[in-house]
Amino acid sequence: MMKFATIAALVASASAFAPAQQSARSSVALNAERSKSLPFMNRPSLLDGSMAGDVGFDPLGLSNIDEVGIDLYWLREAEIKHSRVAMLAVAGVLQVEIFGPAPGCEAATAKNQMEAFWQLWGSHPQYIAAALIMIMIIEAFSGIATTSGRESGMRAPGDFGLDPLGFKKGDADKYKRLEAQEIANGRLAMWAAAGEILQGMTTDEGALGNLMSALKDNSF
Repeated sequence: MMKFATIAALVASASAFAPAQQSARSSVALNAERSKSLPFMNRPSLLDGSMAGDVGFDPLGLSNIDEVGIDLYWLREAEIKHSRVAMLAVAGVLQVEIFGPAPGCEAATAKNQMEAFWQLWGSHPQYIAAALIMIMIIEAFSGIATTSGRESGMRAPGDFGLDPLGFKKGDADKYKRLEAQEIANGRLAMWAAAGEILQGMTTDEGALGNLMSALKDNSF
């Protein structure tokens, strides 16, 4: 009989505390800061707005991944790297469409980027091999810088100390605006580069050619 009385007392105390705990959790959820980009979701804990372009957008929770050797530092480094490559790619594609292939690459005449790649491979495979070797060297240095910076905490993601115009030495607020602009333009460029490649592969026409066709057909 004593055992049943003890069990009943424990159950009663647990049920008494449960509403209070649930209420506390609800209060914390209501008081949590909302994401600027997704106001219906809470702001991810690591996205505190300190990074340029951070508006709390992380619906998949990738910023909290750290069990597989990939954390927010690595993801930010990758975003900045791909942003810069995409900006160069967009400018490069438009340069080829406007002015033609670079000297020595005249064989790459196709608007379809994959066909142009194989045209260049067929005429000058050494160019492709040299480019791949250069990419491997750049990636090796980038990996060393990222690893050491991540461990030491003395290097911001994407910072290679390249500042020939001295932007970093000027106004701090202006430099922050430039960082935000780089990220914003880089994110746009990643979409633009993907669009240029998709257009070239599906229509066999370049970005400018597709734009002119759309204007002519009043597709907008």
